[in-house]
Formats: sequence, C-alpha cells, structure tokens
Amino acid sequence: MNKVFDTHAHLDQVEDVDACLNRAREVGVVGVIAVGVEESSNEKILRIAERWKGFVYPALGLHPCDIVGFDAARIARELKFIEDSIGLSCAVGEIGLDYHKRTIAEVPKELQREVLGEVLSLAKRNEKPVLVHSRYAWTDAFRLVADAGTTTAVFHWFTGFAGVLRGIMEAGYYVSATPAVEYHEEHRRAVQAISAERLLLETDTPVWYGRAERYQSSPSDVLRSLRAVAELRGEQEDAVATYTTRGAMQVLGEGVLPDFEEVE
Repeated sequence: MNKVFDTHAHLDQVEDVDACLNRAREVGVVGVIAVGVEESSNEKILRIAERWKGFVYPALGLHPCDIVGFDAARIARELKFIEDSIGLSCAVGEIGLDYHKRTIAEVPKELQREVLGEVLSLAKRNEKPVLVHSRYAWTDAFRLVADAGTTTAVFHWFTGFAGVLRGIMEAGYYVSATPAVEYHEEHRRAVQAISAERLLLETDTPVWYGRAERYQSSPSDVLRSLRAVAELRGEQEDAVATYTTRGAMQVLGEGVLPDFEEVE
C-alpha cells in the first residue's frame, strides 16, 4: 500500500471528520495538513489536530476570501490569534491572494496584499512554512512570498503562468496537486512541468470535483491525485507516492510521524 500525504484539507468543514480520517488511514494516508481560514476555523483545526495527534498537522491561516467586512481591529485580532497559537501549528495557511472578480468586489487587492504581507511576516518571525492560495493572483502572490524572505512555501492547486512556476522552482518552493489534475488543463500543465522534488499531493477537502460525474472530496481522495499525477507524468504510482511524501516531510520539518522513516 502506498503511503501518501494530503497536504491541504479543510477538516473543519467536514461533517463527520473522524469517519473521514479513519477511512483515509485505511487506504494508506499517513498524514493530513489541516488548514484554517480565520479564527473560528483555526480553533476547530487545533481541536481536531489535538484529537488526531501524529496524523493531523494543524496550519493556522487567514484566507483572503474570509476577511470580507473585517476592519483593522478584526484583522489585528486574527493575526494575534495565529501568533499566540503558533507553537501548536506546523505551518501558516491557508493564506494568499484571490483576484476573482467576486472576491475583489468585496476585498480590494490592496487590502489583500497588506494582510498577506502581515501574515507572511508573522510566519517568517516564527520560522513556519506557508500554504498559499493564489487564484488569478499568481504573480503578486509569488512576489510577496519571495520578497518576505519565506524559506518554505506551498502554492496549492496552482494553475498559473509558466514563468511564475519557474520562479517557484528556483526559489525552492512547492506546488501541490489536487484531484483536478484528472481534467483541469491549467493545473495539468503545472503538475507536468514541476520537478519531482517540488511536487506534493492534496485534496482541498471538502471541495467538489469532476465534470461528467461530480463528487465531494475527502482526504482518501488523495489517491485520485496520486493516480492522476502518475498517469500524467508517465511515472509509477509508488515512485510518486515516495517523492511526494518525502516532500511533505521536508515541509513539516522535524517531528514527523515515525512511519515516515520507512520512506526511502
């Protein structure tokens, strides 16, 4: 059984999270990075991670789509919660920029960039990797992450320009593949082009995927990411599982699961 790692899941949005995680473990998932998007989400993620210690790794975030209506005081409170709880987290995320027209109508680009700069600074001070959302904002998101002096970053579900992807690789950052690699052409191009040592797997649970047949994802669907990546890149599934799980270990740093010792 291949050992795989889901590096991006919104477990706080899953109805029966324990059943979901038990199913994932049964099919070979050895860990999940659970991301938060604002204070109440972050609190839930921490509770889930405490219950699933050694399997769920919490990341505390402030998502650009979740700061609608936030004033300066509320943003400061959100950042303080992340910093006060940073010792309990494995990463800072989900953070980033979202330039979809619906988002920027409610959260201007300037505010998004300001908030991202603040949270990147927080992550840098605390030596935490960052998990980055960059929809339609690939160039700005990469530039801000790099300019912040970020050591480790994962650009999740990347669909952006080839030039930005080259910058991501040159900076030593990562891209994570979702099950959308089965059919989404921009995502497929990125996953095919990224070097093996910079590729991870994820589900973005509980996102809905598929075109002809729709399904709501859970961490066990990281196996769909694995199969699709292997087919697209013309590689063996066990090889993809090995190098993507090794990449997840590198993102997490020290203190990963003992099971990972078997990953060569």
